[in-house]
Amino acid sequence: MRWILVALTAALAAGWWSCVDHPGTTSDITVSDYPVPEGFPPIPIPRDNPITSEKIALGRLLFYDGRLSRNGDLSCASCHRQSHAFADTLAVSRGSDSETGLRNAPALVNVAYSSAWFWDGRARSIEEQILGALTSPIEMASDTVQVAQLLARDERYRQLFPQVFGTAPSARDAIRALATFCRVLISGNSRYDRYCRGDSSALSGAEKRGMALFFSSRAGCSGCHSGPNFTDNTFHSIGIHTHYYDRGRYYVTGNEGDIGKFKTPTLRNVALTAPYMNDGTLATLDEVLEHYNTGGKPFVNKDPRIRPLGLTRQELDDLRAFLQALTDSAFITNPAFAQP
Repeated sequence: MRWILVALTAALAAGWWSCVDHPGTTSDITVSDYPVPEGFPPIPIPRDNPITSEKIALGRLLFYDGRLSRNGDLSCASCHRQSHAFADTLAVSRGSDSETGLRNAPALVNVAYSSAWFWDGRARSIEEQILGALTSPIEMASDTVQVAQLLARDERYRQLFPQVFGTAPSARDAIRALATFCRVLISGNSRYDRYCRGDSSALSGAEKRGMALFFSSRAGCSGCHSGPNFTDNTFHSIGIHTHYYDRGRYYVTGNEGDIGKFKTPTLRNVALTAPYMNDGTLATLDEVLEHYNTGGKPFVNKDPRIRPLGLTRQELDDLRAFLQALTDSAFITNPAFAQP
């Protein structure tokens, strides 16, 4: 029953955003000249929501403002903590009314490069994802009317919104500002990145061995965790369970072949984002590596690439070392991303 309510709320939220404005086609998307790490593509943005420093600052204020939730006690940052690469430390986060769902709060790392948002990919833009979280009864449990009223009462917001958008505060523009802040949460300065840019001393021997294994056909990690963001942005079942109470991508497509499939998460800063998987069921990186090494559990839609690997303890340790080398310390300590 809970997931029926969540799905209905998500559908209504998507409809509201579509009626307002939605970057739904390629022609609605352009790229920003906002600076990105070496080797990264330009940030894709909706044409109607360009990145400006003023909008980033407003979005940052809103990101840390707990008053946006129904009870006024839960901000975006409550479940997306900078020290943990904007992920949570709980398997499943608690919402504004202490409600819990079935899914782990994903890290907000390089989300600008995603093509679909939420674990099931139901949101088609960051703006739509934010609206979904804002109005979900198991997350912030708010609504656009409440948000608009809050903004209208706040003197600071009454001053800032006209400066950024040229109009009085509104829920729509609050979501656009939040989306802009999320788009600039770019991480690309790990020791792995420095190694790729020519610093041969940036990685240890174990990390280099782990990197070679990660990108090898034997381990096959990079088959799904590919590209600058270590994700293929598609959906897979990796045999975490033999039965999925949360059906994942199926809720979007209605295709039984998508039951148990979830979006491939980025591995950037993965050492900081435990617990792991769509439901937080694996507590440590060692548990994750052991899951893949044993080939997961039997499930009808499990990706055929998830198979027993036969990696040694040393190889698993090397893989863990490489994954830890994807941590970007500058990202998690950047004062521009911290609470104002």
